[in-house]
Amino acid sequence: MNEEGNIEESSRPLSYSDAGVDIEAGSKAVELIKEDVASTLRPEVLSELGGFGALFSARFEGYDDPVLVSSVDGVGTKLKVAQMLDRHDTIGIDLVAMCVDDIVTCGAEPLFFLDYLAMGKVDPRKVKDIVSGIARGCKRCGCALIGGETAEHPGVMEEDEYDLAGFAVGVVDRGRMIDGSRIVPGDVVIGLMSTGLHSNGYSLARKIFFELNDFDPGDRLRGLSATLGDELLTPTEIYAPGILRLREEIDVKGIVHVTGGGLIENVPRVLPGGVDATIDMTGWHPPSIFKIIRDMGKVDEVEMFKAFNMGIGMVVIVDVGDLRQALSVLSLANYRAARIGELREGTGGICITC
Repeated sequence: MNEEGNIEESSRPLSYSDAGVDIEAGSKAVELIKEDVASTLRPEVLSELGGFGALFSARFEGYDDPVLVSSVDGVGTKLKVAQMLDRHDTIGIDLVAMCVDDIVTCGAEPLFFLDYLAMGKVDPRKVKDIVSGIARGCKRCGCALIGGETAEHPGVMEEDEYDLAGFAVGVVDRGRMIDGSRIVPGDVVIGLMSTGLHSNGYSLARKIFFELNDFDPGDRLRGLSATLGDELLTPTEIYAPGILRLREEIDVKGIVHVTGGGLIENVPRVLPGGVDATIDMTGWHPPSIFKIIRDMGKVDEVEMFKAFNMGIGMVVIVDVGDLRQALSVLSLANYRAARIGELREGTGGICITC
């Protein structure tokens, strides 16, 4: 303000970059991800990167009564581990897995995927790493990455922070939807092994490792074959290809994606009211990371099963007569799977035995 009390004009015009938004960095990031995005495209994609809306043909050949299935998810505080290590090339795989493995639980084929990336400051290299992971996840399940948004949020988050959300859309024939309604006592539970924590329970894991025990991501803990950081950044398994192959071979009655809430909260979501699931823990060996967390944090066993997947990332329920073939199909698709339980008369609950 000058001597006369008038507001002085700025010595130069303000730009968007003065407010912390770098448009040129955003444009460079788009250029860097074009090749990754193009590598995921399916014939139904009608648009190119950069449009206002992504176009996908709705002519679902091979489907009599197509039903669209959608899911939205993120990767939680696993992002904090990626930021601690400044390693961002696998977190996109987690994002895809969390979404496509949700929609495949009803038997849906993943069709296309969109992502939303919010950053304190756009770093083209970091964007490239994140999106390359998303593209690898999409290629794994035959899903086209057809759109996304990268937004710079100065003042909302620190410059090196970011958050991710993903959106998947798939299709299933109405007559072939899998909803658990045909599950009966005597059916068996198959567990597909996880690669570790996947993308759940990281707030508790980080508290135990980095707050209560002050470990460094580069530390090697007894029982782990890699550093703690490598273990925690192991990508979430994408089960969709194996589940879709299994669906073509046998009658799949129910599918459960074991995410937040673990086996205890997720399995009952597909059970009819008159059926209970009995899970036998002797049917598999959870990765060492779970025992380390339990012992180091003195975490109750029930809490472990609610916070973590405990080594089972996906559950499939089939007729006992289809068990052997189901395990063979999953093995040929390069998934480790085992019978981990059975269905009994009950009230729609779950019992875990050791």
